[in-house]
Amino acid sequence: MTQNPTRRPGPSRFSRLRALPPWSLVAAGVLAGGLLGGGYGVLRTPQYTATSYVVAVPGEQSDTATALGFAQAYGRVATQVAVLADAQARAGVPMATLRDSVRTATSPDAPMVAVSATSPRPARAAGMANAVARALTRHADAAKAATHVDLMQFSPAVPPTEPSSPSAGVTGLIGASAGGLLGGLALLVRPRCRPEDECVRASVPGPAVAADARGRL
Repeated sequence: MTQNPTRRPGPSRFSRLRALPPWSLVAAGVLAGGLLGGGYGVLRTPQYTATSYVVAVPGEQSDTATALGFAQAYGRVATQVAVLADAQARAGVPMATLRDSVRTATSPDAPMVAVSATSPRPARAAGMANAVARALTRHADAAKAATHVDLMQFSPAVPPTEPSSPSAGVTGLIGASAGGLLGGLALLVRPRCRPEDECVRASVPGPAVAADARGRL
């Protein structure tokens, strides 16, 4: 009776992965990250940002330095509840939308405040920026007798023609960079031998083991 020869187990999945060239981990990370980043850029709703500018003008009893200081203060006040509540009716959006979408920026050299609003709709972004800028000028006009500084709208916001959010190409490059970095880290921490085999390690016998071996001889 003929016995079937014992079949040797084929190479494990770990062995096959270990046989791949080292750069394959980095290449796989770059490819996967690029695909994920590009897909995110395609599926994500584009955002549009519009900016309105207001300028602080010193009055007869004031100077440029005072106007610059009040411009910095008005830049912080523009996103407060009092100004946003005044702008809500003109903007036509809820208070929470204004609070999350409107940002301000000031310059240390010029008495100017930039009021920016972001929205998936270009016209709505411009409307929110202009509404907050006008509300801010009204609040500044009410305090003009005490501040001696007039706040005027310098340049109204217009509906943007291009989105401000990153394109699919940019998100794809960011994803590819992150994937390549993760692939490089995986390459550094990967094991050097199979789990079922023992790694070859050079060992030096200790003094007690060496003395025992000489005594037996």
